[in-house]
Amino acid sequence: MTETAPLLLRAARGEQVERPPVWMMRQAGRYMKVYRDLRDRHPGFRERSENPDLSYEISMQPFEAFKPDGVILFSDILTPLPGMGIDFDIVESKGPLIEDPIRTMAQVEALRPLQPGESMPFVGEVLTRLRQSVGNEAAVLGFVGAPWTLAAYVVEGKSSKNYAVIKAMAFQEPALLHKLLNHFAESIAAYLRYQIDSGAQVVQMFDSWAGQLSPMDYDTFAAPYQKKVVDLVKQTHPDTPFILYISGSAGVIERMARTGVDIVSLDWTVDMAEGLARLPEHVGVQGNVDPGLLFGTPEAIQARIDDTVRKARGRKHILNLGHGILPGTPEENGQFFFEAGKSVMDRLGEQRGALT
Repeated sequence: MTETAPLLLRAARGEQVERPPVWMMRQAGRYMKVYRDLRDRHPGFRERSENPDLSYEISMQPFEAFKPDGVILFSDILTPLPGMGIDFDIVESKGPLIEDPIRTMAQVEALRPLQPGESMPFVGEVLTRLRQSVGNEAAVLGFVGAPWTLAAYVVEGKSSKNYAVIKAMAFQEPALLHKLLNHFAESIAAYLRYQIDSGAQVVQMFDSWAGQLSPMDYDTFAAPYQKKVVDLVKQTHPDTPFILYISGSAGVIERMARTGVDIVSLDWTVDMAEGLARLPEHVGVQGNVDPGLLFGTPEAIQARIDDTVRKARGRKHILNLGHGILPGTPEENGQFFFEAGKSVMDRLGEQRGALT
């Protein structure tokens, strides 16, 4: 282990780096044969994510295969829910299911404050082991779901196409929804603090469903609670870089930056140069190669990586996909993405240290 901090951590802090670091959302998962084989032996998602040995093994699979610059905890955004008194399951091909959806004030008032060290000790164990294993070869990433997205799952009871149930609550019983969102914001902040204390060096918050909100409603139901999480975490861990990702975020990019995060993760529907033009200079960017490109040729993948990095040149940038890698992606194309990302500066003719 050298004295130099991991590349991804240095880049996320805004230090000068030799190349943009590269990792992929959902890099541990179904596109890898080694993961599918493990899943066949352990078919329950909650077992895979809550058994520390299995979670650690899965988290390390892409690192051992591809050596990305970031290793992210294998878990789920719903993992903290049972610690608040909300049970859930994840059914293959159906997604998350909440047994008792939250629809009343009495249910919200019955929720417990999250004590992550007590309800999720396996998360801390896995993060600590990951940090010990990768040393400074990669940064260890923790993550959470944002309050709006967690609320959407527990109110709807499952994945949704039109979000009618939570939007009905938002517009008919806003006080009820705000109370739920505030509870989640405080609990998620405690969870992130626990992850950082356990070994996470960079953290990312996923507000997967906030892209379904109008900008006005984003300002009411998503942004204030994103900001509350960021503020609470920054009070105790001001030096831990904080990334925010929203799928379908083209209409709210400027608003994302105003939450206080260090890095905005762009999806692939926004041109990198145009996205950066909409963000303040001090805010970094992550992304944003279309994951569908990984079904294409190596030449197409490399060309898009080069275009993305060229457009982000001179800004704080972490190379990533614009969403999670898709199931069925050829594993060799995932490997090529990492290889092409690591060699991008050679092709762009940049000198070492020229990219900030």
